[in-house]
Amino acid sequence: MHQPVRWQEWGEEAFAAARRDNKPILLDIGAVWCHWCHVMDRESYDDAEIAKIVNENFIAVKVDRDERPDIDSRYQMAVNALTGQGGWPLTAFLTPDGKPFYGGTYFPPNDQYGRPSFQRVLLSIAQAYREKHSDVMEQTKLVESAIARSERNMKSEGNISPTLIEAIVESARKMFDEANGGFGHAPKFPHPSALDLVMHRYVSGTKNRPGSEGADKEDENLRHVFVHTLEKMARGGVYDQLAGGFHRYSVDERWTVPHFEKMSYDNSELLKNYIHAYQATGEEFFAEVARDIVRWMDAWLTDRAHGGFYSSQDADYSMDDDGDYFTWTLDETRAALDEEEARVAELHYDIGEIGEMHHNPAKNVLYVRATVEEIAPRLNLSEQRVRDLLQSAKKKMYEVRLKRPTPYVDKTVYVCWNAMCISAYLEAANVLELRDARAFALRSLDRLLAEGWRTESQAESTAQGNAAEGHLSSARDQSPGTLCHVIAYSDPKAERRETAGVLDDYAFTVIACLDAYEATADLSYFRFARAVADSMVKRFYDPDEGGFFDTPVASASSGTGENGQGILPIRRKPFQDSPTPAGNPAAAIGLLRIYAYTNDASYRERAERTLELYAGGAAQHGIFAATFGLAMARLTAPHTQIVIVGNDDAAAELCRAARRSFSLTTAILRIDRNAAIAQNLPPALAETVPNLPALAEARSFAVTCSELGCQPPVFQVEELRQLLRSRIPHAA
Repeated sequence: MHQPVRWQEWGEEAFAAARRDNKPILLDIGAVWCHWCHVMDRESYDDAEIAKIVNENFIAVKVDRDERPDIDSRYQMAVNALTGQGGWPLTAFLTPDGKPFYGGTYFPPNDQYGRPSFQRVLLSIAQAYREKHSDVMEQTKLVESAIARSERNMKSEGNISPTLIEAIVESARKMFDEANGGFGHAPKFPHPSALDLVMHRYVSGTKNRPGSEGADKEDENLRHVFVHTLEKMARGGVYDQLAGGFHRYSVDERWTVPHFEKMSYDNSELLKNYIHAYQATGEEFFAEVARDIVRWMDAWLTDRAHGGFYSSQDADYSMDDDGDYFTWTLDETRAALDEEEARVAELHYDIGEIGEMHHNPAKNVLYVRATVEEIAPRLNLSEQRVRDLLQSAKKKMYEVRLKRPTPYVDKTVYVCWNAMCISAYLEAANVLELRDARAFALRSLDRLLAEGWRTESQAESTAQGNAAEGHLSSARDQSPGTLCHVIAYSDPKAERRETAGVLDDYAFTVIACLDAYEATADLSYFRFARAVADSMVKRFYDPDEGGFFDTPVASASSGTGENGQGILPIRRKPFQDSPTPAGNPAAAIGLLRIYAYTNDASYRERAERTLELYAGGAAQHGIFAATFGLAMARLTAPHTQIVIVGNDDAAAELCRAARRSFSLTTAILRIDRNAAIAQNLPPALAETVPNLPALAEARSFAVTCSELGCQPPVFQVEELRQLLRSRIPHAA
């Protein structure tokens, strides 16, 4: 707002101005958390001379990529087709009707980094648009053709087969960094879906597979992939050693120096990884990291007053900062701690006079260099004394850090990312018995449904000028409706506007509602899951070819209104993970889970058709098809529900034993014996469980049901464990 550039929002007004003045559009797509977006803002858009060039020759449009992922994804494709690269800030030049003809990412103020200065780019583009207009228009056709070709290539139909899962897992193994963990080289990003798929493959076991020679060795290899990766990440600088939570990625392959922004979606999916690793291995270390992620999210990314999760924390607090909030000089460390604490902290976190930050070599990124067991003999201290000193040092350093200028927290509440966080919190709450996390997740879901879900009657009321009230009572209406994308903006003074939900909002909300049902046995959450899923099918599903478009079918295909501007009418069916789990396999997962509770074949058929659409090309995309692999695992393995009936300590122990094992295809429900059991069960289970003879007994029990029916109830924890081990070879 303070910049001399006359920015406009994406919308008809900006396009009309471009047509009226016959000016090209300068489209800047960035994000609150994006470091290089801030750099380009300061260097170029704050500059009066550059602003004058922009204002005289262009209509300038600024878009927040988190608010409008549909705009970002399409123009990322366009700039990638032009230059072979994308990212943020995305700088694109468009015709007045929104067709891209040139673009890039960050442009420096002067010729450097092998890139032309932004001023030179602006003047050259303006001149080309005026004097070589036919060439510009020809370029737009080439870009459109490249985008269409890319989308066609993405669709590669094939047969559904478990071998696709094997191919994706094998790709992960080939990319695995044996020395440092993770996949590939620098810059190194976490790949949570790939880790979950490797864990699934590990817990599924290979010992009983016909012709599977060397199964034990293969299992241990898979275990090493996810255990080594998660340990290295949690001990690296990419993990916030003081507060908990993960930064977005590491600029080096050793996980030492991060890009310091923290995203809600990274932490939600990594929280699931650490919970699943704890279930798969029993190692307490993974549970401790999971608790720390929750601790950080509780403190920084949650709206404690209303429920809901904020979107991100910035990397920097000013233009001159590069992670200074998170890093430490040796002098800063010694000033915060007593001598004994400092000695332990310096060894543990490798804090020295020369650190890892290029802009300030005295700054150290905190990462675990030496363990407690290594430090104790070196300082002639007991291991417990080292632990106590380290705990005291961490507390003091964090208290000092809290007094520093703090990077901005974007308090925007997005539906899709909230749904992902809700699911992660519910998993953590179930496995680690975190009551507060469970309560906050359910409160956040109630807010999401109350304020983000619009029934048809509410939509009509809003259109007539009566905004729907955001109360829990409105969340209990499961009639047909729509989801919005944004529940609340970071700036409480920001004008409230409805941003239509995209596929991710629907898919992850379906999953979150199912997770809430399984955590509570409150059937209203299941009904919500089904209502949102039905709306998702109605608004996004392609009945001709299968699969889901990322934006609603009617508005995007019409070519009119806001959703029809520029290249937004291009139809996209996202299958690759980037950076969040892809919308199509996530939608398929939600539908398959509903099918398991209803036996309504239409849900399975649409999920299967969706996955077939990508099956021919999934293997070549490797770990970027990992969520597709997770959906395939649910499709090709029989679904199972473990229903625990009872409200005493025995029921709690049965529930605890069931949740101790990681299985993608197993759902766990606990039903209160004193409640009307049939009223808390979805259709498939309501046909069988209420008729079990075991209900006549006073004891609590667990019954395992699948597509083939229900097995005899078990009453003892050890019986349930044996049953689980027969289904899940690595179950505890």
